[in-house]
Amino acid sequence: MKPPPLIPNPDEEADEEGPRSIYDTDPPDEEDLWFLPPADDEDPEVFLPSMPRPDQPMLFDPRDWRMAQSELAAELADLAVTFGALDERLRAGPRGWGHRLALMEVSDLGWWTGDRISVDRLALWTGLRIGATSDDVQALYRAGWAVRRLSSGAEPSEGGWEAGLTAFLDRQAQGFEDATEAVIDLAEVMGNLAGLHPVTQAAVGFHAWRALSPGIGQDTEAAIIAARHAAGMGRKGALFMPLSLSGPGALRGAGTVAEKLAAWIRGAGQASLAALLHLERINAWEKRAREATSGLSGRTPPVLIDVLAAWPMVSAPLAEELTQASRAAVQRNLDRFSRRGLIREVTGQGRYRVWTAAL
Repeated sequence: MKPPPLIPNPDEEADEEGPRSIYDTDPPDEEDLWFLPPADDEDPEVFLPSMPRPDQPMLFDPRDWRMAQSELAAELADLAVTFGALDERLRAGPRGWGHRLALMEVSDLGWWTGDRISVDRLALWTGLRIGATSDDVQALYRAGWAVRRLSSGAEPSEGGWEAGLTAFLDRQAQGFEDATEAVIDLAEVMGNLAGLHPVTQAAVGFHAWRALSPGIGQDTEAAIIAARHAAGMGRKGALFMPLSLSGPGALRGAGTVAEKLAAWIRGAGQASLAALLHLERINAWEKRAREATSGLSGRTPPVLIDVLAAWPMVSAPLAEELTQASRAAVQRNLDRFSRRGLIREVTGQGRYRVWTAAL
């Protein structure tokens, strides 16, 4: 038998939601609603004691690099002597020697970064802006930028690291009005390295930029930044310290800080020695070439010798542009140089031929 339905009592008060039933109780006070969050103007109770936050380790602690530098003092001194000899050789030699080394350095660097631009193609691109394809145009742009930065312009720290890096990396030309976050971070890292040797600072900058920069060409940028900064220990004869002319040993450092710095110093020393020996061979070739062509008339032969000394690979159109001579005069003198054993053709083709000094 069903219970009779509840009949509301007309004497009971009715709230806004309808008549009250026997299950209704007095509305609770808001202060008793303990599970609600406190109002904005109220300070929440602190149930746990405040704990000190642990200090975050520095990404590149200068103390670790200073300790590694002290352990490698003898190796660093040997590198300074070798680079000093290279620096003096470039100060006393023709201006084109530095450009020649820059082309060779960037070409060899490309085998480590993956761009793999040969010296003859790099020469055509930097000299005539030709030779690019749809597959490697970006790689040629990076290589051309690297050659310009190694052979001329201000150092990456000129005017302070943040402003210097922004100008050095052409960030304004790439559409960045202000310094990027990676540039600011690297400037902070380099600002903490005061008192360290420029070679050690360059090693830190190389590894730091590879870790901080999100760009595709960060490996090329890191090597060029480091090469230019390390040359600060010289007397401005050498604008950069070679890193890859004898292989990418300096760039492949891994492991502890001491192991990275040891690989960096060893690789840079070998590359600087290779550059110094190459300049000695170029100097001997220039003397032989001028003696062998002393009987030739005209202004083209001596200018062509200067071009062949400053450019590792030369094509006829590039020689025509650099010597400001006619195509016929350039071709005639290239043939003379070849017959006298001063240059050799490297392509073995009848067209689009490329010559190099026969060192």
